[in-house]
Amino acid sequence: MSPAEPAVYGCTVADGAANAESVLLPGHDVPLGRYTTVRRLLPQRPRRMVGAWCFVDHFGPDDVSGRPGMQVPPHPHTGLQTVTWLAEGEILHRDSLGNVQSIVPGQLNLMTAAHGIAHSEQSPPEHPPGMHGLQLWVALPEEARHGEARFEHHAALPVLRDGDVTVTVVVGEAGPLRSPALVHTPLLGAEVLFAGPGEHRLPVDPAFETAVLAMSGTADVTGVALSPGSLLYLGQGRTEIPIEAAGPARLFVLGGTPFEEPLVMWWNFVGRSHEEIARARDDWMRGARFGVVPGGQEPLPAPEMPTVRLKARDRHGRVLS
Repeated sequence: MSPAEPAVYGCTVADGAANAESVLLPGHDVPLGRYTTVRRLLPQRPRRMVGAWCFVDHFGPDDVSGRPGMQVPPHPHTGLQTVTWLAEGEILHRDSLGNVQSIVPGQLNLMTAAHGIAHSEQSPPEHPPGMHGLQLWVALPEEARHGEARFEHHAALPVLRDGDVTVTVVVGEAGPLRSPALVHTPLLGAEVLFAGPGEHRLPVDPAFETAVLAMSGTADVTGVALSPGSLLYLGQGRTEIPIEAAGPARLFVLGGTPFEEPLVMWWNFVGRSHEEIARARDDWMRGARFGVVPGGQEPLPAPEMPTVRLKARDRHGRVLS
């Protein structure tokens, strides 16, 4: 999955917190291959990042019975981690390190691209009828982005149950719960699942920027109504996020300390300069650096580099070079 030019959406809303304003970001549809359309929630011009989270795609819920489901051929990554989280369905991950790993709801696939890796994501031939989930990217800081690639699969994650509310800490930490997944900056990624009407106050680090994504159902978050396929950015300074649902709902909370390093994001690469991105593209097209993904699929060719120079931007979208 790869970023497009950030869309111009979003509105500022008062959320009831002292001196706080929230930004409500609706997703925009992006086709992913022949069979899947996703709602892209980050990056957008009003908000490019939440902590080190630099890319968020929400797909489904879709009925894929009698259809191929997700079919993303081998493609490269640099400078980031990919986080795959499912609410429905099954995806088979293959990568150029030789990993072949299926993921189902409640499990985490975390791939650290670092200097370079290639992978594919496919629904297996015999797959569940539904497909619903998230694909997210985490930008790697300078000290981690040049290292060796790695892949982690976590079949079990820490869970807190609060009445009819279940909180799963997928990445990072929330209150006493800490995910086993490797992270390189202070981070939070947590699913909050309401089986029915209820409320929950999720503890967060006040140094974190935070945001809440609605995957299904509706919820009131800090006094703001949130509907499926939208992202509510909440800024910094909170010690908890109050969430109330009138019925079943599934939300995903993102957080992290502000990421201060400038980034260049293009296609499947996260770097620091135009030249670095151009080298990564050239390496992929000539079969260097990224290795080969098993399975015999034809690799995805990279698009042509833009005719204008790619510029580094800070987390606010300001051009730095």
